[in-house]
Amino acid sequence: MEYSTEGGVAYVRLHRPDKHNGLTLGMLSGLVAAAGRAAGDPSLRAVIVHGDGPSFCSGLDFGDVAEQGVRVGNAFLPNPFRGTNRFQAAAWAWRRVPVPVIAVIHGRCFGGGLQIALGADFRFATPDAEFSVLETKYGLIPDMSATASLAQLTSIDTAKLLTMTGEVFDAERARSLGLLTGVADDPMASAHDLVETIATRSPDAVASAKRLFERTWHRGPRRSFGVERLAQLRLLTGRNSTIARKAAATGTQPEFRPRA
Repeated sequence: MEYSTEGGVAYVRLHRPDKHNGLTLGMLSGLVAAAGRAAGDPSLRAVIVHGDGPSFCSGLDFGDVAEQGVRVGNAFLPNPFRGTNRFQAAAWAWRRVPVPVIAVIHGRCFGGGLQIALGADFRFATPDAEFSVLETKYGLIPDMSATASLAQLTSIDTAKLLTMTGEVFDAERARSLGLLTGVADDPMASAHDLVETIATRSPDAVASAKRLFERTWHRGPRRSFGVERLAQLRLLTGRNSTIARKAAATGTQPEFRPRA
């Protein structure tokens, strides 16, 4: 796995092309570390997660994992402060990064790879990309946060259907089910277009919007309204909110400060 930054964007690249980026324990740890690194960088405006070689990610490499019983056991234990173990955090940690996270998908996006993609805020894929909740093929269930991400994106019968059958489906079907933001011949270009649009907005407002929806999506109105009010109060007293209002009033391009 490789991490680099350019122009306010962090690029997280799965780099095991000869194995269709099959996930090892080391790669899972690398993804968690990359999410933490991105979360701590106030200069970032977005993160793009993508795969090297013929696929985005073909899922867990069972051959690698089977040889590391003790390490697998340790990785399975949850972090008491986060509520996720290492497998789950490799996908869900992206929800804790205060900038938009975009998965750019091509080739296979199976099992754990799909769960990593679903942990992103947005997903763009090539038309010939293939998807599957593949775990039942191996007598397992998806356990890298899919229960939460699928619940946000699709209906319960669809989640059950995809999980119980392990069917392989194409990008258009994935989009029709609500699992993709868009399908494009050049999904990386689509990701960059979205980054450019979001980058015209206050980084504090973008971070607050992401945090707001992550904290309230499946909670009742009373709890949601309280979170909403507190987030707005914080923004109203922030520098970037003032910059945004002045730019809107004068019709000028805002020059934002780093995220607070």
